[in-house]
Amino acid sequence: MKRGVTKREPRGSEGFVSIPKTGQLVFLYVLFAIGALVVYSPALEGEFLSDDLHYVRDNVYVHTLSVDNVLAILDPTGGATVAVVNYTPVHLLIHAVAWAAFGQDVMGHHVINVLLHALASILLLALLMRSGVPGAAALLGSLFFLLHPANVEAVAWISQLKSSAAMVLSLASLLAFWNRPVLATALFCVALFAKPTAAFVLPVALVFEWTRDTRRPAAGLQRWWAYGAAGLIFVLYAVIEFTAHQRSGAAEATLHGTPLVLIATVVALAMRYLVMAASSYGVSAFHEPDPVTSVFDPWWLAALPLLVVLAWRWGVVLRDRRPEAAYWTWAVVSFAPISQVFPFLYPMADRYLYFILPGLIGGVLLAGVDLLERKESTSLPAGVRRGLLIAVVLVLCVFTWHSHDRSKIWRKAIFVSTDAALHYPNGVSAQLLSAKRAAQIHDVETATARIRAAMDRGFYRFQQLDGDPGFAPIREHPEFRALINEIAEIRIEMFKELENPTQLELRTVARAHAVRGEIDETIAVLKRALAVGGPKDAETRRDLAAIAKQRGLR
Repeated sequence: MKRGVTKREPRGSEGFVSIPKTGQLVFLYVLFAIGALVVYSPALEGEFLSDDLHYVRDNVYVHTLSVDNVLAILDPTGGATVAVVNYTPVHLLIHAVAWAAFGQDVMGHHVINVLLHALASILLLALLMRSGVPGAAALLGSLFFLLHPANVEAVAWISQLKSSAAMVLSLASLLAFWNRPVLATALFCVALFAKPTAAFVLPVALVFEWTRDTRRPAAGLQRWWAYGAAGLIFVLYAVIEFTAHQRSGAAEATLHGTPLVLIATVVALAMRYLVMAASSYGVSAFHEPDPVTSVFDPWWLAALPLLVVLAWRWGVVLRDRRPEAAYWTWAVVSFAPISQVFPFLYPMADRYLYFILPGLIGGVLLAGVDLLERKESTSLPAGVRRGLLIAVVLVLCVFTWHSHDRSKIWRKAIFVSTDAALHYPNGVSAQLLSAKRAAQIHDVETATARIRAAMDRGFYRFQQLDGDPGFAPIREHPEFRALINEIAEIRIEMFKELENPTQLELRTVARAHAVRGEIDETIAVLKRALAVGGPKDAETRRDLAAIAKQRGLR
């Protein structure tokens, strides 16, 4: 060892430090919950919109807490899973309980999500302190998460209850892995069943294990059994979830067919998330960034040196067995499934940062702690400390205002679409809004051109075109009808590839045939839907009776 250099033990090598007592955490939770309710107050009466419709408002499986509905929700191949194209039974069961309590009163649904978000922030505080972050810094980090504007989408959007619920369960699992591995494994399983993104827990827990004291063989052996069980659960769940998600057809889109463009685009997406995490710059509903086709793209160029530095830091702390490594792992693993390794529509979203952000917060805070420890004195001059505190408080104040302002957007679907169009003028939302404006002045050519531009980005909702009042002025125009028929035919062909379609899927096919005026095909598919059986039996009978009556009148 060189003269004058002292070897430092890896931080956290003797296990986690203590966390605040239960009473203190409860008190802080009450404060966090009140603050979150104030920040999100504009959204508390926001309507069901977008995914809320098929997840909650129109989802018959969550409207009654019957044995049949619960079994359908728990069935990985059943109608409830197919209807939401994800196997998330915990998510749907929470919605079912909320519907039993509040029905269509949206405020109750919103309040549950806000309270879960506040709880996640408190659990993050506890985990940060256990990882060695000083109490004051951990409190500021948890407030950063509580108030971050990018989290508004996950908290103010009713169907994103799966994000806040999964985060609460994931953090509880990480906190439990040290002393209660069996409980931790159970919590991990339940978190996965709330949202697949909870998969980050397992690699993060393993890295935490790598940084801890290994001189307790009995406890360590029990934890390794727990990790093995968690790994098996994840593999089984991954197969089920991948099958359910692929069934939707949403995974057929790609960012770009050229490998180099795809790699550059993924790197640029990572940079966008880092900037959004640090400053909230770029938050938007329904992100649709264009692929990186130029080597001079600023997002791509800026990302390269920063990602190299972060990768170097991650490698160093992983080698030194520091808890900081677990947080960088957290951020990377949470980004991996949304990085387009498995392609899907809308490759970027504010809500995806919800799972990346805690990893970045923990990594930065522990890196700061490490920087202070490397100095001869761990205390900063009073002026510097005061300046840092003022800067952090100002950032939190800006975040509070920004989050409160963005929560207004999630009150109505048109506000969300307008926000998306404002940030992405070539995106699907912008194209559809432009098509509606053209429809109002009977400009069929422009309307159909805009819809085709939306189709190029993955829009195939023929029901929306056929039922949206915004298109009423041109709905019966031959050119517009031909476009609706074309999209309906695409959906019919997509469903033909499905094995054992559910009743809800068959009803969508029947609707597509009906839109195209194919009455015989409509009747045949509705009869098949009735034979398959499901929650829409009565409605299917009514539809068949209505068609028969209409034919009789003719």
